[in-house]
Amino acid sequence: MTGPDRSAPGPDRSAPGPDRSAPGPVDDGLFAPGAVPGEAAGSARARAEEELAIEQALALVGGSTLGPSRPPRGQRPGGGGDGDDPSGTPDGGEAWSSTPRTGDGRNADPTSASPTSASPMSSAPNARTDAGAHTPGNRPGPHSGGRVQSGSTSSGSTSPRASRTANQPAPSLSWSRARAVAARAGRGGPLAAVRLPLDRALGHVLAEPLGALTDLPSFDTSAMDGWAVAGPGPWAFVAGAGILAGHAPATALPDGAAVRIATGARVPPDTTAVIRSEHAYADEAKGLLHAERSVATGQDIRPRGQECRSGEQLVPAGTVVTPAVLGLAAAAGYDALPAVPRPRVDILVLGDELLAAGLPHDGLIRDALGPMLGPWLRALGAEVAGPRRLGDDAGALRDALAASDADLIVTTGGTASGPVDHVHPVLAEVGAELLVDGVAVRPGHPMLLARLPSGPSGAHTAGRPEGQRDATAEQRKESPDGPYLVGLPGNPLAAVSGLVTLVEPLIAGLAGRPAQDAYRALVHAEVHGHPHDTRLVPVVHRAGRAGGRDHVAPLRYNGPAMLRGIAAADGLAVVEPGGVRSGTEVEILDLPWAPATPWTEGCFT
Repeated sequence: MTGPDRSAPGPDRSAPGPDRSAPGPVDDGLFAPGAVPGEAAGSARARAEEELAIEQALALVGGSTLGPSRPPRGQRPGGGGDGDDPSGTPDGGEAWSSTPRTGDGRNADPTSASPTSASPMSSAPNARTDAGAHTPGNRPGPHSGGRVQSGSTSSGSTSPRASRTANQPAPSLSWSRARAVAARAGRGGPLAAVRLPLDRALGHVLAEPLGALTDLPSFDTSAMDGWAVAGPGPWAFVAGAGILAGHAPATALPDGAAVRIATGARVPPDTTAVIRSEHAYADEAKGLLHAERSVATGQDIRPRGQECRSGEQLVPAGTVVTPAVLGLAAAAGYDALPAVPRPRVDILVLGDELLAAGLPHDGLIRDALGPMLGPWLRALGAEVAGPRRLGDDAGALRDALAASDADLIVTTGGTASGPVDHVHPVLAEVGAELLVDGVAVRPGHPMLLARLPSGPSGAHTAGRPEGQRDATAEQRKESPDGPYLVGLPGNPLAAVSGLVTLVEPLIAGLAGRPAQDAYRALVHAEVHGHPHDTRLVPVVHRAGRAGGRDHVAPLRYNGPAMLRGIAAADGLAVVEPGGVRSGTEVEILDLPWAPATPWTEGCFT
């Protein structure tokens, strides 16, 4: 459920100073400390305060290797929500409490925060051993705390597929593992194929290799405007005669003859060469053509099959159809292309506190995700319906799942354990299989990936006796081959984290698209990390000085409820637990619009 950002960025405690490592304009407040000229990497006082806070959190849990206890998934330190709200740190980062809170924000019994080992798998026949798949009914209670390492097993369990009880916390997968699960899920079934006219194929993915239907060029053509000549010169020509593109020559060209020819025109049989107009002198009075340069056999003639021969593969399956691919396909004789249909995506926006228009008022806030998700998903290659706003209504959510014919349903908010967080209970009711339930990433750890059952959803079991409803749900769990559902946290940047972690690799697989190539870049500033989880930090590429390396600069306003940083970014830095120092390399995820973004020094400043 989307909630307001209850934390304001703290004061900038760093002393101003010159940035000697990269050029750039004056800081406009977007860059993190140490990432822009005129700002130091951060004062010792601020760093010491952050280190002390981390040490205190670790001490409160006795130095457990399972990580500091945090509020239960979906509960902010100050109350309910998505559990990723910042707590006044200078960059809008998170703080972690060692005392879990109840749904109304009161402290729960500290003993309930003890980390508990749990099996990462359920006993569902289709559970994926490495995905942590389980049914959404087996979830932590509202007061369970701590995070269980992925791969641990419950006490007394002898099988990694043993099911968890409702009191055992769900294990959070590592960020890289969660992305791998989503990618594998997208590639899990055979790709469909449809034939699309060229004017509708742009942006789709080729379902089959594109083979040439003819030689290219399909006949010998002139590469230049000039004269087609045969044999040695000088050459006799007829004034006013010539060959234009699209017109076949009537006869072969005899030795000692020349004829005017246009670029792209079919050269007459027995042509020796084409002489460019600027390299020839035509004596109109004598009707003779003289070459002003030496003439080589075959010059300025594009021979048949120079580019490809009929049947030769031009581009492989899985290629995204770009304007250039469309042009090549047309040249090779295609009127339609075999393409993978774009995955159909429905967006369900949850939350009673959201406004579709106007200014926030009386505890209501604007819906930022509805306008953002559609264009983002289209940029990933999906066919997206307009967002539906359901509020906090379990019945409306259940009915929407039943009515959807999409390949993927994306929900916003409601993935936590609060009193109006209905995603998990509804998924349990319809018999969905959870493939990912929580990811060790900040922001966005309450995200989830589920597979819904095929056919009518579990909404059709509502109203039946409990035993019959449970039996139907169990039957559906055995073959969850319906659409996928990704539950995004309600905080905007946390939702972006869910997009790049789960939605992007899933859609790439469903659409047959190649996965985004991972690459690393130099980071120009120290980036603080979470003690145990991966952090995704908005960054902008910047050009280095002459002879220097290009690098990325981290941006401010990277708290879970903030979009100011990501709006100025062209990528996300994948910061491993513990953080990175300035001058080291980090993995970078390009944002969908990044390839069109110039890497210029003043682009985002």
